[in-house]
Amino acid sequence: MSRVSTSPPRTSIVIGAGFGGLALAIRLQSAGVQTTIVESRDKPGGRGYFWERDGFTFDAGPTVITDPACLKELWALSGRDMAEDVVLDPVLPFYRLNWADGTNFDYTNDDSVLFREIAKLNPDDVEGYKKFLDYSAGVFKEGYEKLGKVAFLDFASMIKAAPALMKYQAWRSVYSIVSSFVKSEKLREALSFHTLLVGGNPMTTSAIYALIHKLERDGGVWFARGGTNRLVAGMVTQFERLGGEIRLSDPVVEIETLGDRVTGVRTQSGWQGQADAVAANSDIVHTYRDLLSTSRSAKRTTQRLERKRYSPSLFVVHFGVRGTWPGIPHHMILFGPRYKGLLEDIYDNGVLSADFSLYLHHPTVTDPSLAPEGMSTFYVLAPVPHMGKFPVDWDEVASQLEKRILDEVGRRLIPDIHDRIVTKFSYTPKDFGQDLNAHMGSAFSLEPVLQQSAYFRIHNRDDAIPNLYFVGAGTHPGAGIPGVVGSAKATAALMLGG
Repeated sequence: MSRVSTSPPRTSIVIGAGFGGLALAIRLQSAGVQTTIVESRDKPGGRGYFWERDGFTFDAGPTVITDPACLKELWALSGRDMAEDVVLDPVLPFYRLNWADGTNFDYTNDDSVLFREIAKLNPDDVEGYKKFLDYSAGVFKEGYEKLGKVAFLDFASMIKAAPALMKYQAWRSVYSIVSSFVKSEKLREALSFHTLLVGGNPMTTSAIYALIHKLERDGGVWFARGGTNRLVAGMVTQFERLGGEIRLSDPVVEIETLGDRVTGVRTQSGWQGQADAVAANSDIVHTYRDLLSTSRSAKRTTQRLERKRYSPSLFVVHFGVRGTWPGIPHHMILFGPRYKGLLEDIYDNGVLSADFSLYLHHPTVTDPSLAPEGMSTFYVLAPVPHMGKFPVDWDEVASQLEKRILDEVGRRLIPDIHDRIVTKFSYTPKDFGQDLNAHMGSAFSLEPVLQQSAYFRIHNRDDAIPNLYFVGAGTHPGAGIPGVVGSAKATAALMLGG
């Protein structure tokens, strides 16, 4: 392996303007590294893309913003205030969970409300929940505060973290840990579903991910006024005011190498950018297989990556309706009749089940500007198997699944939904694959199981190419806004020699 230079690069190129790529570019530009972001799509944001149709604004996602401090830090690096560019509004309740039998559970960090909600399900579980909260606080300290923003480049770093992982029984699943504290099955689902927001199966994802509960309790749940796209726009503004450059609508087709180093990138338009370092916020399989196709070490990495487990995809229905719905909160989880069995169908069996659990996003209850007056913007998503497990023609399946999902939302919340719809469109696993080069249409890259976490994910710096770096969901620590922003902090520290 080549000796790694500790001197910071003078110039860098970041491939992809997702949250991880933008956060890394801001950090590099703040440190005086002249940075160019190269983005394939016509707008920045990656999975934080958006559409404007018939007066409605539709965010592609993600829609849940936690740990706002990690975002504010990107402005503070240069002595500025994030509030200059982005307004974050609190969301309460964080989520309303709804089961098919009509039970509602408002999930919040207001203890008086939360304990009352828990007592409705099972009074004996209030004390058990308090013990779970202590567990979540401990794993948050070890897994997020200490390990979430540092790179794992060698096995020794994993061994060093092992005692903490053992202490908190990281080999167990989130659902298993939750079940050891509370008895109500509904409460077990309420305290374990969060892993789905980062692509993880609650039945198999490491208990370390129980830290998400503490993350939300301490930092709250927020929404960017104007939509998640306004957070993306604010990050672009901050990057450009620091002197950074962003190129849109020009996909990278090759990361150019000379010997064991990258020298820059070549794009579809023929533009060639030279840089001391390149960081990829692009899909990890696409990066190694397609962009580094001439590298022998990359071919070996591709073979290893193709054998790994990938998170499911999503089927998302965006729709704008006549009327306003103050009784429907910003975030809802509509649980189906099965939990474990449905997860097995999605993650293991590759089955598009007759039943489903849904996440409903209703941003106009917080920000009415996202729809014409007297109307509302929604999206509803269902986790579905990725295309490696369920290789169906989504162009044929989409309309039928879209109707089934909207029928369910109508049955549970908006009875005349089909009559009220002004505009609608769906986003399928095929779209994830085409628009984002996502391997098998996965919505979250590598599945966050213990054997694919920390040192066992793609490293923040390539092992064989010392000036090639990675940021985003496929590298440590993983998916979700705090995860990819944390990966940017870890990767920037490597690049800047910190």
